[in-house]
Amino acid sequence: MRLALINIGCLFTGDINNPLLPDCDTVIVEDGTITQIGKFSDLAAEVEQASTVVDVNGMTVAPGLIDSHCHVVLGDYTPRQKCVDFLDSYVHGGVTAVVSASEVHAPGRPHDRHAVMGLAIAAHHCFKHFRPNGMKVFAGSIILEPFLTEEDLHYVAAAGVRYAKFGFGAYDDPREGEPQVRWAKAAGLVVMSHCGGASIPGSQPILAEHLVVLQPHVLGHINGGPTSLPDEDIELLVTQTDMALQLVQAGNLRSALRIVELAHQTGNLHRVLVATDTPTGTGVMPLGMVKSIAELSSLSSTPPEIVWSWATGNNADAFRLPTGKIAAGWPADLVVIDAPWGSVATDAAGALRRGDIPGIAAVIIDGAIRTRRSRNTPPSRREVLVKERGSNP
Repeated sequence: MRLALINIGCLFTGDINNPLLPDCDTVIVEDGTITQIGKFSDLAAEVEQASTVVDVNGMTVAPGLIDSHCHVVLGDYTPRQKCVDFLDSYVHGGVTAVVSASEVHAPGRPHDRHAVMGLAIAAHHCFKHFRPNGMKVFAGSIILEPFLTEEDLHYVAAAGVRYAKFGFGAYDDPREGEPQVRWAKAAGLVVMSHCGGASIPGSQPILAEHLVVLQPHVLGHINGGPTSLPDEDIELLVTQTDMALQLVQAGNLRSALRIVELAHQTGNLHRVLVATDTPTGTGVMPLGMVKSIAELSSLSSTPPEIVWSWATGNNADAFRLPTGKIAAGWPADLVVIDAPWGSVATDAAGALRRGDIPGIAAVIIDGAIRTRRSRNTPPSRREVLVKERGSNP
């Protein structure tokens, strides 16, 4: 099946090194994969053969957002907020993929060796077959515990688990988790660590003095989840380490802006990630990702297309995900965004620079249209026009 997006006004790529494609107004998708990007004048024949043509009416096309810190359990349900269908609702916020921050909120979460491994393996495989509104859920992040051996971590990796989370295990001192972090990395897992003050019973503050010993790949909610690290810890972690810097909506905005400032000063924009750290005590936030993008675009000196890359391509690079960029060979996980009705801005980038949440006009996952106008964002100023072969627009 071929899908064509035409009349694109602006194209965000998700690539931090090349965030805009200013001369491209057409994208061709074959069987869910982007095959060509360019000018309509050069791709008119391919558009003519498309079974579905999406006229985006001069709006912005961007990669679908990746929430790299989402608290999934099993199914489209969050016990923390007793809410169903929250993942479906996040799709209406432009989120096409989430990464589990471990299934730590599972009711009665087990604390014995076999069950800890089993929960991660089960979650990974359940979400391989469950796609709420098409969303890609990268689940099954094993919670690192002091009883896990090097062999255990290779075992779960062989069973498909790709992620590990440090911060909720039964360690007397966080530094004691260094062997498990090191073994998980050696097994090929991407390791994210809790940062900042304690968030739930069973967790504890994890500070820079612990993190420089642990050396995870990703400093989870480095701006606080929700309680921030001390300022001096933030400066040390940004300027003297190379770990990814994950900023979350459920954290401290003041700290997030300081981290962005330091990243600009030190040439570390490639390390910045955007996530939500929800659902948690902060709540269910379908617009958490776009809200963070609007805040960071309007309150820092960072262009919106760069911030969007933090929420897409940078997340993809840090978590080794096969989504998050608009380029040939990548999945067609896309959002069409525009200035919302009532904004003085005329396009999505202008809205984000002002701090306005853009209107989502369509969400596409694997080349299939999953939503038209979002039920959660303000309405977009313009609408997409969809024409199926053999039908009227």
